[in-house]
Amino acid sequence: MATEDNGAKGGAPAPQVQQPQTEPVAAPKAAPAAAAGGDSEAPKLTPAQLKAKAKAEKAARRAQAKETKAAVAAASPAPAGGHQDAKGQKGGKGKQEGGGLQPPNVKPSHRPSMSGRRPSFAAVEKEKDARSFIPECFSHLPMAKRVQTDHAHKDVHPAVLAAGQQMATFAIKDSISRLEATLLAFKKVIESYDTPKENSLSRHFVPHVLNPQIEYLTECRPMCFSMGNAIRLLKAQVNKFDINTPQDEAKEVLLESIDLFIRERISLAEFIITRNASQLVQEDEVVLTYGRHRLVEKTLLRAKESGKEFSVSIIDDPYDKGGLDMANTLQKAGIPVSYSPNLGGLGTKVEEADSVFLGGEAIFASGYLQGAAGTADIAMAATKAGTKVIALCETINFDRERISLDALTYNEIDPESNSPESFRLLFDNTPVKYIAGVITEFESGTGNSPAQAILAILRKQEDPTIA
Repeated sequence: MATEDNGAKGGAPAPQVQQPQTEPVAAPKAAPAAAAGGDSEAPKLTPAQLKAKAKAEKAARRAQAKETKAAVAAASPAPAGGHQDAKGQKGGKGKQEGGGLQPPNVKPSHRPSMSGRRPSFAAVEKEKDARSFIPECFSHLPMAKRVQTDHAHKDVHPAVLAAGQQMATFAIKDSISRLEATLLAFKKVIESYDTPKENSLSRHFVPHVLNPQIEYLTECRPMCFSMGNAIRLLKAQVNKFDINTPQDEAKEVLLESIDLFIRERISLAEFIITRNASQLVQEDEVVLTYGRHRLVEKTLLRAKESGKEFSVSIIDDPYDKGGLDMANTLQKAGIPVSYSPNLGGLGTKVEEADSVFLGGEAIFASGYLQGAAGTADIAMAATKAGTKVIALCETINFDRERISLDALTYNEIDPESNSPESFRLLFDNTPVKYIAGVITEFESGTGNSPAQAILAILRKQEDPTIA
């Protein structure tokens, strides 16, 4: 079978455009009130009057800053070289936010964020152009983008920079791979961390060190649910430290907790899920799957290693083509494979299959399964044909707080398929009624539990005494 290169998504980084630097002009100070006869005749102010005067000056400075910010916001959407008022600028009396005058054909520079980033004008314009094709009703959905490393916060660790670039270009795609890359990068951050004098790790590490790393990763690509769950657990671990806990002891505990998390919630979870799922594969049956998912692929390989004879039907994602690589892997293991490059002939394929195995990116509190775009089509067609649908998902991908009934609330826009003619969402949501069961690492036996039982599974995981 011919193979295709499953390259990483993402384009070349946007070219940098150097913004003209202007010298900031200090805001004019409020002139002190003076008597008509001169300073010598000015009455001496009481402490209360001095305090009132200071408040008035502070309020004046704030009002001027708001006025300047509003003027910059109003001027920024205007095209370069556009018509300007004869008097110069509106709202700012000829001043931009930096305080200096701008050439008539140069847009005002963007104010650096409080987190320390300095986004260039070219980077902002490129993102704006990429999103200009998206209809307004989808404008709330995020899209991965490459963030130039010199625009990141100064405290972002090189390991986090590398992980962010890999996520932005889809070299690391699925949720668990992104989670593992994030945790390994955070280990590097912890190892290189040194608590400043007159500070403690419990109070300094999260706001000043960890948060800039999280912001950068989120800017490269929105966090998946597993990353959000793991980061909350890591922050909770930091908050448990006493203010007097020695730095070396705290760092050792954090590093050990990350290693334990990777072993239990990723490696062990994968082992248990693939073992339980492989037991559901029956002799001489046809297993249908969609695209390429790590858990499904390892489940089928494990079923083959146990001596079972079966065949696999793969319907591929036409935009990703990961199923082609999976087909080659299964064929090398001696498993007969039928490959379809797209959803054409879906009805016939699901009727020929005995079971359907689907991998999930996340499961919402409502039981809806979030998977690669096209997963819901497979599940609905299989259910209509009377074929059971089994979903495979780790509990770290469960979300107990968010409920989603459609794919328009929590999703991402594919940056590679975004054009003036069309765009594509990366995920879809499969309703509970189209999923026969979910296999997780927590349930005993086959681990096959209803999708709507997610909250019960999480409660039992936290408190094993619950029956």
